Amino acid sequence: MEASVLAPRVPFLLRPPPPPRPSPRPIGLSSCRPAVRLKSPRFAAAQKNAEEAVGAGDGEHAGLPEEFNDDEWQARQRAKTKEWHAYRQKEEEEEKRKTNEYREIGMRLKGYPEEEVHKARKLVSSFIRSAEEVEEKIEEAAEKGELTELVLMVIWNRLDLARKDDEKDVIRSLDLLYRRIETEILKRESTPAMRLLNDLLNLHDGFDDEGWLKKCRKCMIDMFPREDPFSMLVPSGFDMENHQGHIGLPPEDDDVLLRVDFVREVDLLLQEVRAEQQNFQPPEGFDPEAVAARLKQQEKQTTIQQVEALLELAISLKW
Repeated sequence: MEASVLAPRVPFLLRPPPPPRPSPRPIGLSSCRPAVRLKSPRFAAAQKNAEEAVGAGDGEHAGLPEEFNDDEWQARQRAKTKEWHAYRQKEEEEEKRKTNEYREIGMRLKGYPEEEVHKARKLVSSFIRSAEEVEEKIEEAAEKGELTELVLMVIWNRLDLARKDDEKDVIRSLDLLYRRIETEILKRESTPAMRLLNDLLNLHDGFDDEGWLKKCRKCMIDMFPREDPFSMLVPSGFDMENHQGHIGLPPEDDDVLLRVDFVREVDLLLQEVRAEQQNFQPPEGFDPEAVAARLKQQEKQTTIQQVEALLELAISLKW
């Protein structure tokens, strides 16, 4: 103990260096398999679809459906596309045609004064709203001179629009209104013979032909002046036996209708109608338009037969 205590102290700089420490062993990569990383179900499904797409197609066709490589499928698709473009073009042409037709209908009244067109449209609207009183309205307008060609043109335009829109009830109503106004205009502008013919035709009830002819004969006797020699030389009301009676001037009436004038005008009318009927070709088929045309032709033939009967009655008329 004393020796250790008395031993001289060596400075730390003069001490021998400590032995070197062994270098740490490098940690090499483990040859074991790395731990599996958990994946989300969405990521796994996407990866599976990508792998299937890569396996199904190659290069630029990857990810496309299997039908893409089918020539028959592609041919069918091209045919469908062609049909669709043809259908679209047809629809555009139809729409353009309708637009042009509507524009043409609207331009028909451009040549008439705007004020007269407004009055005609207002008059036609009043006819449509009058319902059961339409006959009175038409006769009242005819007496005032309001029924003109412009009124018929307005009704015809509305009738064309209804036909374009396929409004059957409106078409039927406007067609009847057009015919009624046209008949009234022709009646006002016609000769006394044609007015008498129209009145005689309206007496027919559609069933009793003999009774209708009796009524027509009575109307003709009342309408036509007597054609015997005495009535031509001696005025009506003068007693030939006693040589007494009132002698007055004959009435100055432009509407006096002679039987010979009636026979002449009716005969000319029948000749014109028969010439038109010879060139008529009835439509075939059973569609609504063909059936309506045949019914109208049948009605016209019935009217022609009635006019022929009236002509025979006028020719053989005796007082």
